[in-house]
Amino acid sequence: MNETHRDRDTEGRARNARPRDGLGRPLPYGTPGVERQPEGVVRTRHDTLREAQRLLDAGMPFHAHEVFEDAWKSGPESERELWRGLAQVAVGLTHAARGNTAGGARLLRRGAGALSAYGEARPHGIGIGGLADWARELAGRVESGPTVDAATEAPRLLG
Repeated sequence: MNETHRDRDTEGRARNARPRDGLGRPLPYGTPGVERQPEGVVRTRHDTLREAQRLLDAGMPFHAHEVFEDAWKSGPESERELWRGLAQVAVGLTHAARGNTAGGARLLRRGAGALSAYGEARPHGIGIGGLADWARELAGRVESGPTVDAATEAPRLLG
């Protein structure tokens, strides 16, 4: 019988302990990787945006997506779609930078659609209109062009 080894956290939940690169791709065990974002962190909205922007600027949209995911899971129901839309945009950029053009474009558009529901509102100072436009424009380029560089394409959240 071939028993499969599964990484587990201290509570016994399955967790992949393989190191990851800046785009969240698994690397071989023993390879130096990028430190993972801790899960389940409750941050202020200001701290969420600051940390996500830092990660986006560093070319780590996968990690920024995890920060947004924490915000959507810990925040008020009324803001859930905002944070989910931001997470979708970040993971769309992740897929685009990994060369997954179809998935990247689809997630960028899905995130832009979720954000567009906020119209011209500027929740927490987020420039929703510009961010949604950026995501749609990038989706079009991703579908018809080469893999993008995540750091070069990093959006500005506030503005």
